[in-house]
Amino acid sequence: MNLPLSNLPNAVPGMLLAAPDATALSPHERAVMLEAAAEVERCQHALAKAGLNVVGELLKGHEGFYEMNHYPDGDVFDRDSHSQYYYHAHREGGVEHGHFHTFIRGAGIGAHLQPRKDLCKSEPWPAGDEAIAHLVAISMDAWGQPIGLFACNRWVTAETWYPAKAVKEMLPGFLIDHAHPSWPTNLWLSAMLKLFRPHIEALLDHRDQVVEHCRALHPDQDVLEDRSLEITGHLDISINAWVEQLRQAQGLSR
Repeated sequence: MNLPLSNLPNAVPGMLLAAPDATALSPHERAVMLEAAAEVERCQHALAKAGLNVVGELLKGHEGFYEMNHYPDGDVFDRDSHSQYYYHAHREGGVEHGHFHTFIRGAGIGAHLQPRKDLCKSEPWPAGDEAIAHLVAISMDAWGQPIGLFACNRWVTAETWYPAKAVKEMLPGFLIDHAHPSWPTNLWLSAMLKLFRPHIEALLDHRDQVVEHCRALHPDQDVLEDRSLEITGHLDISINAWVEQLRQAQGLSR
């Protein structure tokens, strides 16, 4: 279902996907997110001063930008945190230029966190050290600015399917702080997952609800391999708007 993100439905019967409310968070949570927002701003500012942006950093040195190719070549992986990401595009139309896919790999997944093996029907899943969990995708515009977050079906990323509760526990472990291919981009992406943690968690919970709903409708099908179900939910985001909500809820002046 290669549709522009703005056309994707965010609700199935009884399951509304809505943006989080900053006032529902604790003061400590808001403080952590505002600290992450400062990191995001520092990275963007450092790149902007040189006429660069977080996406351009990944595309430099490549001849053209081709759909489905991963940028940079071979993805980005952190040996300490076992975090991984890549940037690519495969949609036509809409305002999205491309998107980041973010993951935690096997050695970074706690042994107490178990995949939904009962759902593994028609396609084998990566296991053991090769296990990989998709956290969230970040949609970017043509100017290298984030415009949305989305969750997707298992076949999209060929991941090991962990329940939302387990993926939410992995989320704080995402950190890439080395210099390849771009230190600012790596730090920016790591901070984005902290800044928008409530949005990501909402998407993961909604993802599981959508999958269970589709399983109930089609019990004889392997819903995780259903090519008609690609994106399970999408939320528009604005760094400035979310930071302002956090600041107001925290009682901070401009």
